[in-house]
Amino acid sequence: MDPIIILQAGVASGTVLLFATIGEIITERSGVMNLGLEGMMLIGAMSAFGVTVTTGNGFLGLLVAMLVAGLLALLHGVVTIHFQADQVVSGLALTFLGTGLSLVFGEGLNKAGAISLLPVQSVPVLSAIPILGPIFFTNHSIMVYVGYLLVPAVWAYIHFTRPGLHLRAVGENPTAADAMGLNVYRLRYLYVFVGGTLAGLAGGTISLAISPGWFSELTTSGQGWIAIGLVIFAQWDPWRAAFGAYTFGALRRMILDIQGPQALLGLRNPFFFNPYLGFFLQMLPYLFTIVVLIIGSREALRKRLGAPAALGLPYIRGERGA
Repeated sequence: MDPIIILQAGVASGTVLLFATIGEIITERSGVMNLGLEGMMLIGAMSAFGVTVTTGNGFLGLLVAMLVAGLLALLHGVVTIHFQADQVVSGLALTFLGTGLSLVFGEGLNKAGAISLLPVQSVPVLSAIPILGPIFFTNHSIMVYVGYLLVPAVWAYIHFTRPGLHLRAVGENPTAADAMGLNVYRLRYLYVFVGGTLAGLAGGTISLAISPGWFSELTTSGQGWIAIGLVIFAQWDPWRAAFGAYTFGALRRMILDIQGPQALLGLRNPFFFNPYLGFFLQMLPYLFTIVVLIIGSREALRKRLGAPAALGLPYIRGERGA
């Protein structure tokens, strides 16, 4: 196993998780919890793939994927912000709706054949840096580099801009934000939509860059749920989200590589000679997610590092303690 290849693949596949996790961080920072990431990612993957098959333009496919997933997220917004419905239940329903719509409208797309994929590039000069160059800047999809820019941009937006202050305000204390003249409902709708567009971008990245050339109900492979876990691990911080996303991506690749050689560390590789053991290896990423949820949740309860105080609570104007 080559550690450089494993880490390089982890950065590539972790970009999908990064987009979805950053989108959910933005949404939850506004006080709205959206558990429908898996459905929005699937509808995004289907839309991006279908549009690219029709038009031959992968970037147009990504734009449509973001718009469709964003509109689906707005449906969640209407249910939870306007009608004050339970956000967990609405998010789960959104997952089922997005999954069903993607399968219905995406029927037959897996037989579409070759499509125009997103370009793969290396970054001059930076790709020559020892160790870091091959991992982060060599032969990556352009979406990987978009991810590099997205993390500091979102972090700076949240912490150093006036709109970012407003975002944190409606998630921490919507009553005070309303008293300052902020439109809590409008801001929450906006950030629910933005979170949905990034989930759609994550899905489109899968079908056009990470696992290109096909679409099915297994396209996302549960990565939407993993992203929700990573939000807690990251404590709603984009930098920690990037670390978690890339780590998880590398772990998934390492599991595949472990099953390849006949010898492992000079010993007979049991995962090669007994393929049934591979099922236990495939459980590791999800075990990692469970551990992340436990650790992240305990830290959130103990120190409240970044958890929005009004997360999951509907805001009713004029109601005391909202």
